[in-house]
Amino acid sequence: MSSLDATTDATRRPFEGRRVRLGDFILQGVAGIAALGSLVLVVLIAWKIIQGARLSISTFGLSFIWTVAWDPVHGQFGAGSFLFGTVVTSFSALLIATPIALGIALFLSELAPRGIRGPVTALVETLAAIPSVVIGLWGLLVLAPILRDHVDPALHSVFGFIPLFGHATYGSNVFTAIVVLTIMILPIIASISRELFLSVPAELKEGALGLGTTRWEMIRGVVFPYARGGVAAAMILGLGRAIGEAIAVALVIGSFTGVSANLFSPGNTLAAWIAQQYAGLSTPLATSSLMYFALILLVLSIIVNLLAQFIVRRASRRLGLSR
Repeated sequence: MSSLDATTDATRRPFEGRRVRLGDFILQGVAGIAALGSLVLVVLIAWKIIQGARLSISTFGLSFIWTVAWDPVHGQFGAGSFLFGTVVTSFSALLIATPIALGIALFLSELAPRGIRGPVTALVETLAAIPSVVIGLWGLLVLAPILRDHVDPALHSVFGFIPLFGHATYGSNVFTAIVVLTIMILPIIASISRELFLSVPAELKEGALGLGTTRWEMIRGVVFPYARGGVAAAMILGLGRAIGEAIAVALVIGSFTGVSANLFSPGNTLAAWIAQQYAGLSTPLATSSLMYFALILLVLSIIVNLLAQFIVRRASRRLGLSR
């Protein structure tokens, strides 16, 4: 190398280093601002909701959460029946959707012929993109009459001795809302689970098959243990979607403010009641009570997301993937 080339190279390196450090600094600043902006947005949302719910909090306190009442005439409000409906519909939908979603994910990742994996995967992901109001209208106009005339009576005739499956007299009821929520969270759990199953190292699966296991034994002994943390997180994210769904549930659940053990009777949820009632309230206390509903939903959503992150990190540490 000539002295001129060495001098030119020496003069370029500091500038190149500065450009690299400047780019890293800009990237770190932009990413930090984005993360801080998300935190500030959550804080602002929480602050506004707490401010709106302050009147109801000071009037009813924590007893508002389990009080079963909604009487604007006498100023009596409570979230008990709506929280009950939220828990019943969300967890029931999760219970139904999870095995179906896992079956779809296993089919697309392990069993489906290569030619149909792409189209079926696209259809599953398209189902997740359908607006909730469209699914709600379909549930009201198509699904509810089918369930009322065929499915609900059949379930009552077989399981009628259980209070959950009482007389079916309404198409818009809790069971219809459960089915609609199942349809809405199914593609979320299926898509995430499929990606998790595809991320299982091929060496582990081939090694298990090489030892003489059947495909089902390989899935049960290798795929499920490897992906169970992520699958649990996917289930929790689906649960969070079900808890916060408003419009679709409001269209099919029947708008009942009491508590009933019969799944075939009308009911309501926190999010659905907010969507139905917010524009028509006339007293500050009633409006503040709906904001209290929103606060409960916000707390539930935060708990669900934190739980999902905890499960993912714990599973990562078990697999040696944590940093």
